[in-house]
Amino acid sequence: MSQPDPARQRFIAISAIRLSGAVFAMIGLLAIAGKMPLPPVAGYLLLAVGFVDLFVVPLLLAKRWKSPPQ
Repeated sequence: MSQPDPARQRFIAISAIRLSGAVFAMIGLLAIAGKMPLPPVAGYLLLAVGFVDLFVVPLLLAKRWKSPPQ
């Protein structure tokens, strides 16, 4: 069997982090709106973590995994 492509694995990792960020943000919004049995403080925390996972972490990982110039 051949080695898995690192670019594909990194793409899947970044996509999974974005998806988890979106899920966290949604749960946070539901908690803030009172639709989930969580305190609003937890909702704001989940919303903040979700936004960081959605927007910041993928950029940091892409910079870290960027191929060196040839």
